[in-house]
Amino acid sequence: MEHVLGIGGYFMRSADPAALSAWYRDCLGLDTDENGLWRQAGGPTVFATFESGTDYFGSRTQQTMLNFRVRDLEAMLAQLRAKGADVAGETQDVDGVGRFGWVSDPEGNRVELWQPA
Repeated sequence: MEHVLGIGGYFMRSADPAALSAWYRDCLGLDTDENGLWRQAGGPTVFATFESGTDYFGSRTQQTMLNFRVRDLEAMLAQLRAKGADVAGETQDVDGVGRFGWVSDPEGNRVELWQPA
């Protein structure tokens, strides 16, 4: 049976694509080329579904949530706060899984940051 090899892209609608791309570059260090190609570090990727009524993604109008792996969650959250980003006040620790934090991009999309255990 054929199967997918990995995530080939994540695409977002935006009122100002250039500004939103710049935010992801400047605040999260997402280093993409002119075509949006990003060579990410190897590591785990989670694909999970949630109940339609979940509040986990923030706004109920947000249908998906992007999750980025980070090396040091506290350092990343401090960096985002220093840049004036909308960082959630709480973090979450899950035994055996890792630590989680959240930031909203300038268009209100909630993004999860994950420091694997």
